[in-house]
Amino acid sequence: MKVDQGHRLLEDLLPLPNTAGSRVNAHHGEILQGVFHDGERLRRGLVTLPCPLYNTRATFMPTGDDGVTVRPGWRTKATRAAELTLSALGWPVPGGLLILTSDIPLSRGFGSSTADVTAAIQAVVVATGRTLPPAAVAKIAVSAERASDSLVYGRRAVLFAHREGVVIEDLGQDLMPLEVLGFGTSSHGQGVNTLDLPPARYSSWEIEAFRPMLGMLRRAVRTRDAYLLGRVATASALLNQRHLRVPQLDDIIRVARASGAAGVEVAHSGDIAGLLFPASDPATADRVERAGERLRRLGITETWRFSTKG
Repeated sequence: MKVDQGHRLLEDLLPLPNTAGSRVNAHHGEILQGVFHDGERLRRGLVTLPCPLYNTRATFMPTGDDGVTVRPGWRTKATRAAELTLSALGWPVPGGLLILTSDIPLSRGFGSSTADVTAAIQAVVVATGRTLPPAAVAKIAVSAERASDSLVYGRRAVLFAHREGVVIEDLGQDLMPLEVLGFGTSSHGQGVNTLDLPPARYSSWEIEAFRPMLGMLRRAVRTRDAYLLGRVATASALLNQRHLRVPQLDDIIRVARASGAAGVEVAHSGDIAGLLFPASDPATADRVERAGERLRRLGITETWRFSTKG
C-alpha cells in the first residue's frame, strides 16, 4: 500500500452504479443495534438510519504503478479497501490513484469510514469495468475496517452483521420516509474514538429483549408505521445506555413525547442522536420547531435537520 500526503433479492435489486466514480451517503446512527439469533447462532447486528445530509465521493484512476496511492493520504482504510477490491477482481490493473472528497463529520456516528471504504470499492469497480454484488462489497468493507455499516445497501432496511459483513435479515423494503431533527449529545462535539470502544457485552436479559424489538421493527417496516419504528429506536437507545451513555436521555425522550415525535434514535458508538417524525404528517414541520425549542432549553444547541428520502 502506498500513501500520499445476504440475500439474492438484495443482489437483484441493488447493482453497483455504472457511472464515473462513486458517491456514498452517510447514515445517522442506528434504529436498532444488538445481538440476534439467525436460526443457528447469535450474531451482532444493526439497522442504520439513512442520512443524505453528508456523503463521500471517490474516483479511481488506474495507473501502471504497483499498489494504490490515496489522496488525502490519511484515509488509509480506503486505500486498503481499494487494494482488496483489485485483488478480488484478479488485479485487472496493477494499481492506481484514489481520490476521496467527503463532508461527513468524523467519529460521531455518521459512518464516515464506511462511506470512504464503500465509495473506494465502488470507484475501483467502475473504473475497471467490472461488477461486484453488494454482498461482496460488504465483505471487502469489513476486511478493510474491521467493522462496517450497511451503506452499500442504500436506504434498504436490513439487519446487518457489521463485524461479518453479511445481511442477517432483509426487512423487505426501504424504511418509511422520516423527518429527523438531529443533534449532538456531547458538550464538546468531538465524537467518539470507536477503536477504543470494546464490543458491548450484552446480558442474557438484553439478548432476550432484542427478539421482540426486531419483531416490532419488522412490523413497522411492513406497515409503514413510523411511530412503531420510533418505539423500537427509543427502546434500543435506552438499552444502550449501559454501554455508551447519552447524557440527559430521559429528558430527551420527554422532549420527544411532548413534541409529538415518533421516538428517539442514537448512534450506539457515537455522540449524535435524533428525534424521528413521520414525513407524511402535515403537522411535522411545527412539531420539529417545537422540539428544537425544547432541546435548546436542555442546553442542546448543536442541531440539524434532514429527510431520509433525500
